[in-house]
This record gives sequence, structure tokens and C-alpha cells, in this order.
Amino acid sequence: MMEVVSKKLQAYCSEMHGQYLSLVTMPVIMVSIAKQRLYLLDNASIVDEFVISTASNGSGCQSGSEKTPLGVHRIAQKIGGGSSIYTRFVGRKSTGEYLPSLAHGEYSEVDAITSRIIWLEGLEKGLNKGGNVDSFERYIYIHGTNEEWRLGAPASHGCIRMLNRDVISLFDIVAVHSLVVIVEG
Repeated sequence: MMEVVSKKLQAYCSEMHGQYLSLVTMPVIMVSIAKQRLYLLDNASIVDEFVISTASNGSGCQSGSEKTPLGVHRIAQKIGGGSSIYTRFVGRKSTGEYLPSLAHGEYSEVDAITSRIIWLEGLEKGLNKGGNVDSFERYIYIHGTNEEWRLGAPASHGCIRMLNRDVISLFDIVAVHSLVVIVEG
């Protein structure tokens, strides 16, 4: 199964590399909505894989849809470096509060953003950039969650949720301007 995923990602990454050559910094992040996985690629090869959650409303780029946007993005900002694991962020600022992961079956009263924020900017005008489809203006992030037990199934309001320890690791690896590609398959 990993070989099939790897070949599909390699083909897409090669195509993307040609189109966005001037923007490519390695590694590249690829998100599969169908598989609820985030892949870290270096030289078009998968070097790490993480279980994630994308939007419970599915994929889409429209503002207010609470859907995960598709297409090529880049990391616009990284927020929270050096913060403790489970630190809660509101408006991209630490609240000083810690929200450890809830027990299986428990739901958060808020859509908590924890540990780190990787803020995405769409690069495809009309798909995820500009107007009512702008991923940056929609505040689309890769971030930690206090509902870690829900990872592996769609559960977010548009963002990409990760285990807190995983988002910290990813944050430390990727750079601002690194490419993030979000696909259905």
C-alpha cells in the first residue's frame, strides 16, 4: 500500500516541482484527505507519515464552508515555537492555558488550537488564493488538538489537526515558504 501511495505522491511531487520550482524548499508536505494522513516528502520520497484530521464537512475552498481547502499552499507563518506541549492559542497568541488531550469519547467545548500553528497560504489564484477562497484569510492551519482520539477521521472545522507531539516535530522540520499540497486522494 505504501508503494502505491509513494508512487502517486512522487508523480504529483515531480509535476508540482516543475510548476513551483522557484518556491520549492525541501521537505514538502502532502496531505491526503481520503487517507487522513500527512506525508513529509524529501526529494519526492516519503520520509515520514502522520495521522491527521481534516474537516468534518469535507474538502472545499469557499470562505465560511468549514471545509479543508485543496491545492498547492505554502507555509506563511510558524507560530508557537518554544511553547510547551498542549499550550492553547487563541487569535494566534498563547493564552497561558494548557489543554491536554481529552479521554476517548470526550469532546472539547471549543475547537482548540494547541502546541503549534503552521499557517497556510494558498498559491493557486481562484482555487485557494484571493476572493472568497483565500486559505490565509480563512485562517487555515496545521495545528495540535486536545481531541487527539479523533485523529484518523474527519473532525476539524477546516484546519489540519495533528497529535501535539507530531505537530511540534513537523514544526521543527519545515520552514516558512515550504510547500504544502492538499489532495482528495
